Amino acid sequence: MMKRFSFLLLSVIVLATALSAQVYLDPSAPLEERIDNALSRMTLQEKISMIHAQSKFSSPGVARLGIPGIWCTDGPHGIRPEVLWDEWNNANWTNDSCTAFPALTALAATWNPDLALLYGEMLGEEALYRNKNVVLGPGVNIYRTPLNGRNFEYMGEDPLLASRMVVPYIKGLQSKGVAACVKHFALNNQEYNRHGYNVNLSDRALYEIYLPAFKAAVTEGKAWSLMGAYNLYKGQHACENQYLLKDILRNEWQSDLCVISDWGGAHNTELAVPNGLDLEYGTWTNGLTVNNKEYDSYMLAEPFRLGILEGKYTEEQLNEKVRNVLRLIFRTSMNPNRGFGSMVSEEHLKAAREIAAESIVLLKNEGGLLPIQSNVNNILVVGENAVKMMTVGGGSSQLKVKHEVSPLEALKQHATVTYQRGYSSGENNIQDNVDFHEQLSDPRTAEQMISDAVEAARKADLVIFIGGLNKKAHQDCEDSDREQYNLPYGQDRLIEALLDANPRLVVVNMSGNAVAMPWAEKVPAVIQTWYLGSEGGNALADVLFGNVNPSGRLPFTICRQLTDYPAHQAGKETYPGVSNGQYDELYYTEDIFVGYRFTDLAGQKQKVINQKLKTKNQKPRTPLYSFGFGLSYTTFLFGQAQISDKEMTKSGSLQVQIPVTNTGSRAGKQVVQLYISDLKSTLPRPLKELKAFQKVELQPGETKIVTFTITDEMLRYFNPDKHQWESESGDFEALIASSAADIHSRLRFSLK
Repeated sequence: MMKRFSFLLLSVIVLATALSAQVYLDPSAPLEERIDNALSRMTLQEKISMIHAQSKFSSPGVARLGIPGIWCTDGPHGIRPEVLWDEWNNANWTNDSCTAFPALTALAATWNPDLALLYGEMLGEEALYRNKNVVLGPGVNIYRTPLNGRNFEYMGEDPLLASRMVVPYIKGLQSKGVAACVKHFALNNQEYNRHGYNVNLSDRALYEIYLPAFKAAVTEGKAWSLMGAYNLYKGQHACENQYLLKDILRNEWQSDLCVISDWGGAHNTELAVPNGLDLEYGTWTNGLTVNNKEYDSYMLAEPFRLGILEGKYTEEQLNEKVRNVLRLIFRTSMNPNRGFGSMVSEEHLKAAREIAAESIVLLKNEGGLLPIQSNVNNILVVGENAVKMMTVGGGSSQLKVKHEVSPLEALKQHATVTYQRGYSSGENNIQDNVDFHEQLSDPRTAEQMISDAVEAARKADLVIFIGGLNKKAHQDCEDSDREQYNLPYGQDRLIEALLDANPRLVVVNMSGNAVAMPWAEKVPAVIQTWYLGSEGGNALADVLFGNVNPSGRLPFTICRQLTDYPAHQAGKETYPGVSNGQYDELYYTEDIFVGYRFTDLAGQKQKVINQKLKTKNQKPRTPLYSFGFGLSYTTFLFGQAQISDKEMTKSGSLQVQIPVTNTGSRAGKQVVQLYISDLKSTLPRPLKELKAFQKVELQPGETKIVTFTITDEMLRYFNPDKHQWESESGDFEALIASSAADIHSRLRFSLK
């Protein structure tokens, strides 16, 4: 009997031990229990290996324990083609083409969170198909200057708009078991000297302008990973920054995500270990070449291991990082609900086209040129951007698409169209191993190209100019900023010449940034479009010919000239920075007055401007096109807004309702925007700030009631002395608008 009992006891012990060994593999076990169980079974070397790269885009798991590694891919608007193991060069696979979705500036221009959710879901499916665990995006750095070469990857100038658009994107992406890696945290607002400038700004500007979209991504979107930026803040690089990564991300926001370095963003083991970096990629350890293979020499590799053995660092510091990496793995590659995904499906292309079409902004439409009527047949298209692929170039966002529909190709499906280049960027036909299938170089002189385009314009019923920027260095491109605010390649002169030859001219500006438009008041029709992805040409044709009623709204302010932006009014200290010997110092002297918050002050008395702005030499000017602006092929009437009460308490709320009617002859979408104005405050505040918006679709003659709920949170500002958000009792106004410059109703209320 005793032998049988002993045997049973031994069996139970063996079984319990076996089950215990498998806890980390059991998806039904609590996540933190799985993490601790796996961690307890790892050697010091296995832990160290997990927190740094093994190739350009991967880091190892623990093969002995059956824990897979992490595979990252560049995004944020498509899955990057495969690169060689140790190099940036494309691997020349034949099965890594993808769907290119519109760039994130385009997504922001839809002002439609439902489309952001769809975007994330579709992108997640493409990442799944390629077996990627982390998509390096989305980006939510604020649009401070139109020269920033990477603005096309971000979501505009307003923290509320970026916040409301990034949260559903993340939720859609991560619903597929693929992690979003929100970037670049934080203050990465220019590409010029991006590794070597230190940002100086007030805590108030940091918390009110530059952090809210990141906070929403982390606390509401529940992002599983985050990428540090290249620049410095408070004298520390962002990827190893105690204030950003420990004080704010971990302590204030209580986040359990995995912090990933930007490629080459880690510089110092002594800072990276205590200050919150979890996973290191791309470090240039040999100091000579970008494509080095010395992964064991990374800041979080052998120097960290030896430091632990020498007592300089603790193993618990290492364990904290490994826990965050394991949490990322269990949420992605070891997630039992991960599917298999799909690539370049009809559903993905349909979504890309829908998002692209809804992002296009109609800025001007006089004389009934748009939509193009069926009796307009002899159409001349001018401009290189009508034929140039926009899915390649731009840095890490470059893609290899299965196909990209050009505007010229799409327009030819609707009417009789002839083409003239008009200008040339002089680029090669092959870039990043992708053949453009279009002759981009041109033997003609610039004068001859203009002359030929003008001659053709005189004979056309309608001229459509499709130009703007491209994703070449010093335009919309990573690692370089623009060198001018005007259009490159003599396009302004070409537009003027075309207008002289034929007044029936439509200008389509394609860019991820605002550009100078010295011809805007003379050209009858102007469209702002973006890098629209695989279906970009079809989406543009949908809008030009009226199959889609344009409903995009500007996610940033378009000023008349570069010096109208506050970052360009105070000399090199505010852009691009001044050297202190070690690195450049960059000062955000405009403080919280970014975008429309600054241009709203145009026309105010100088005393009011001086009270608002810290530097008196900054002069606001009315913009060419305001934030939130966009026209439609139909018309809308805003009725009288109503407020539920004239007083509210800090624990209460108010409701604002506004009837909106489609008074035109075709269905359309309107973006109803709620701004709040604090009429008297202790600290300087903008004249108004966006606090909510809704996009409503209306049939001809239809009226809908749009409802907003005002809460105390909408009335707060960040008090830097108390280091907290607070609201003050007093009078406020709720402003119902269709753009920052088009206010339809003002409703006064008070906070008690």
